[in-house]
Amino acid sequence: MVEADKWVWVVVLNPGKKEQFLGQHDRGKNASYIPAFLEKEEAVRGAPHLVVDEGLNYEVQAVQYQELVRHAGRNGFLVFILDASVRVLEKTEPQT
Repeated sequence: MVEADKWVWVVVLNPGKKEQFLGQHDRGKNASYIPAFLEKEEAVRGAPHLVVDEGLNYEVQAVQYQELVRHAGRNGFLVFILDASVRVLEKTEPQT
């Protein structure tokens, strides 16, 4: 289980202007989630495997896990911790 105060790595769309976390949708589980990684290198390797609309700029940024979970919950998302091959390691229920 990821500690609340740990920093995790996420994909941020439109860095520097109207930034937002990249969200994904798992059709099989009918779940919307924000993918997060425990290490920056995993996020950099995993980001190209995630669905990003063509033409959108993105970058990998760090965010504190508890803040990410709160943000996700307020917006109807779960948080999935992934490895570099985007395999799910852990799922977090939303918190508001």
